[in-house]
Amino acid sequence: MKVCIVGGVAGGATAAARLRRLSEDAEIIIFERTAHVSYANCGLPYYIGGEIAEKDELTLHTPESFKKWFSIEVRTENEVTAVNPETKTLEVKNLKDGTVYIETYDKLILSPGAKAALPKAFGLDCRNIFTVRTVEDALFLRSFIEEKNPASAVIVGGGFIGLETAENLVRAGIQTTILLRGKQVMPSLDFDMASGLHPYLREMGVSLLFNESLEGFSEEDGRLLIHRKDREPLSADMVILAAGVVPDTGLAEKAGLLLGSKGSILVNDFLQTSNPDIYAVGDAVTIRNRVSGKDALISLAGPANRQGRWAADNIMGRMRPYRGAAAVSVMKLFDMTAASAGLNETACRDAEIRFDKVIVHAPSHASYYPGAKSMTLKVLFSPTDGRILGAQAVGFDGVDKRIDVLATAIQAGLRAADLEELDLAYAPPYSSAKDPVNLAGYVIENVRQGLVVQFHHDMISKIAEMKDAVFLDIRTPAEYAAGHIKGSVNISFFELRRRIGELDSSKRYFVICQSGLRSYMACRILKEHGFVCSHLSGGYQFYSYVYCKNCYSPDACMCIRGE
Repeated sequence: MKVCIVGGVAGGATAAARLRRLSEDAEIIIFERTAHVSYANCGLPYYIGGEIAEKDELTLHTPESFKKWFSIEVRTENEVTAVNPETKTLEVKNLKDGTVYIETYDKLILSPGAKAALPKAFGLDCRNIFTVRTVEDALFLRSFIEEKNPASAVIVGGGFIGLETAENLVRAGIQTTILLRGKQVMPSLDFDMASGLHPYLREMGVSLLFNESLEGFSEEDGRLLIHRKDREPLSADMVILAAGVVPDTGLAEKAGLLLGSKGSILVNDFLQTSNPDIYAVGDAVTIRNRVSGKDALISLAGPANRQGRWAADNIMGRMRPYRGAAAVSVMKLFDMTAASAGLNETACRDAEIRFDKVIVHAPSHASYYPGAKSMTLKVLFSPTDGRILGAQAVGFDGVDKRIDVLATAIQAGLRAADLEELDLAYAPPYSSAKDPVNLAGYVIENVRQGLVVQFHHDMISKIAEMKDAVFLDIRTPAEYAAGHIKGSVNISFFELRRRIGELDSSKRYFVICQSGLRSYMACRILKEHGFVCSHLSGGYQFYSYVYCKNCYSPDACMCIRGE
């Protein structure tokens, strides 16, 4: 059997190696249009900033090592320009000398990946505008920085590549601004969780400009002008376009293969395209979201690698269905970590899935052991059966551990009650006896069982209009003075039992503390005394990040802040 593979990065390289392990007889050829194969896309920003020192560290294999290890032929700088399913042939252009030749195949795997999404803007051909998608991009960009010593940069887009590149440029001493069309970075997170990243990024030296409409670029006195609608142009020495990616499926479209969402390649459960002898894997294919069951584009290295392995198995007759991905991701932002798994609120609404949510603030390890730092967990769940639908986490230590546990829970179909019962590793330097994942399960089950009613930050303005509503802030007077919700009444939690007679049983009390713990306990006290109450999920700490520290909609912020 002769198997040709178009694209030699995550999916294609994995498929090739798996094919060889399953068959010593197969003839395997990889076509890669760049000069590098089996390279680490995710490491490119760290090479640009010098965190990864040598370019050779970006490549896991070379054509020579593929030949030596696997007896696989890799043709770099060879671009497949056409696929002819009727004759099972490929038209290939050798980019080194310009010659064109025909190659045959029995089975074909398309792993073309994705390409940088370019904004609809004028002046994209100006000098010193870069993308970060291939090794060549990274080499060129690092060479430019070392030779030209730019003082300033504007990055268009705030996803994974944009944020990681921003961190590395700042560490290299370059004044860096991120230009965003929306109101947040990292779109895999809900806005309220992303809000915790914004002040930290600014603190680390990254300028953030939200709700910007990019019009184009021009050059003036050796510098780039970034033109924005209804605003003065920005000036910078360089621009990096990092506004996401789009499936690179021109080859599949020309071959007459069926396409799906955003032009991605449609595949069945066995990763076959509409032509059964042609398989497709990686960023270019439509897969199933394992939580919602809906078609999805999930451009991540983990799913691409697994798809390559599955496709190889299926070509060799193992018939292994690919069940999709849960969109699990993690990102380093200086010393902070942000991660997510499963569905966020937008994805739940798009899939018409009913959900509720909890916010938990917890230490990364036992608070009495030195170095504990707080993390914020947001967990989405089904209100009917408690099934975990999605999770997001932002913090400094231990975020990756918790998101992996929650990702496993999501894919296993676990419920909140199962989170309560999870037996997780504990020692003071690593966790608490009540792990943050356990705590999330406790909070969800308290809500589901009616032990407490919660309200969320986006409900506060409407609650304030209710005639019988009272915001009861049970923090200390010092905490209250530092910042509180307008019109709230302050009775410290430690005085609540003594002063409970001051409360009016005809009113509805909306209880606020700093993190949500004291307000939960206060609601239990009030409920036992016959009061109607609910508590603020995530507490004032979470509310202040979403509104006070972002100030996109000052009218929506109801804070009175101390000096």
